[in-house]
Amino acid sequence: MPQTHLPDEPRAELDERSLQDIVQNHELHTALEWLETNPPHVIADELARMDNVTAGMAFRLLDKDRALTVFEELEPVDQQQILKGLRDHSFLELVEAMDPDDRARMLREAPAKVAKRVLAGLSPHQRRMTAALLGYPEGSVGRYMTPEVVALAQDLTVGQALGVVLAEGNEAETVYTLPVVDHGRRLTGIVELRELVLNPPETLVSALVVTEPAYAYATESAEQAARLMRETNDLNLPVVDSEQRLVGLLTIDDALEVIEAADSEDVARQAGAAPWAGHYMAASVWQLARYRALWLSLLLVAATLTVSVTQAFEGTLERVAQLAMFIPMLIGAGGNAGAQAATSCVRALAVGEVRGSDLLKVIWRECRVGLVLGGLLAVLGMVVGTLFVSAHVAVVVGITLILICGWAATIGGTMPLLAKRLKIDPAVVSAPMVTTLVDATGLIIYFLTAKAVLGV
Repeated sequence: MPQTHLPDEPRAELDERSLQDIVQNHELHTALEWLETNPPHVIADELARMDNVTAGMAFRLLDKDRALTVFEELEPVDQQQILKGLRDHSFLELVEAMDPDDRARMLREAPAKVAKRVLAGLSPHQRRMTAALLGYPEGSVGRYMTPEVVALAQDLTVGQALGVVLAEGNEAETVYTLPVVDHGRRLTGIVELRELVLNPPETLVSALVVTEPAYAYATESAEQAARLMRETNDLNLPVVDSEQRLVGLLTIDDALEVIEAADSEDVARQAGAAPWAGHYMAASVWQLARYRALWLSLLLVAATLTVSVTQAFEGTLERVAQLAMFIPMLIGAGGNAGAQAATSCVRALAVGEVRGSDLLKVIWRECRVGLVLGGLLAVLGMVVGTLFVSAHVAVVVGITLILICGWAATIGGTMPLLAKRLKIDPAVVSAPMVTTLVDATGLIIYFLTAKAVLGV
């Protein structure tokens, strides 16, 4: 028999319970209270943690306006699962009310069947706007911008401009940044709503316009445009076509989502895993394993280089068995130095601090950094080597640490830039791949150094 929730249940007890438990226990009153007292982003996070059936049950308890707000907080993969459980009327009502950019964001990752159903149910105006956004290249600003913009003519007064905002503002996603255009709708500047409100009605808009604003072309990378907004501290970025005509605005909420998605992808690839969509807690064990298995398999195959190198220098190890004691320490130090350099360069590339043309400068810089680090580690390595084995082997360890760290940092700093030039995601060839490569080449450096110093 379903449980009921008493109205006087302590608020603290309600806060400690998850929405999933409440819904699965069929506590309708408690679920409604939970949904009413939590903000949309918290509700969206709870829905993303649930299985499809439970999430659909909880979502249907939301009122119409709140449901739309929560729905737009969800990731596209979670939105698709919610839509699958809605009847036609609720389905069409929800997608029609969405902002065009949020709708396009959902559809670009949706199965063809879902996308067709969504587009078929839209009004002609909404369908045209959504289709226009989906027509831009994948990953471009055009896919993320809002086309619902209040644009002002450059010859208006402040009073007239505020009238335009009042008349058209309800249809726009934002009115804080107002693009100013000429009669051909070419962007000539921007004016902030604050400037209009704080100036006399008879003031000309042209006197308040920022005439050289930052902007992006609709076909440019959304990530680059989002990072430009972060550099310029803009809340909204005008988006234009190839002829400088205004086509939309990239808003700060969408820019943050673009950066978060790009950073999440880079982190996953740097860790040697494929990026995935959706909530971590909602993913099954097999899904997470599948995302990681391919890279681990490739890295395992690459690691056979280390086995081959060890086999090639088997005779050296037989004559000086003490050398084997320091192999884990040396390849660990080299791998870590390379991973640090690769991570630093991937980040510098992402935020625009380093360009492909800086390759030689980066090589020279990272080589010196690696040698300095190697020198510091060499002192410690020689102390350890002297304590456990002999001074001669300690010298080999010290020299090797300097060479390995210099080499590893150089490789780690170089590979992301080379990948960028070859149109490969720099994060793909970062930490795990660099570590595996440095392990094999580091052993070669170690054994060649031992041969030169010890004459074996």
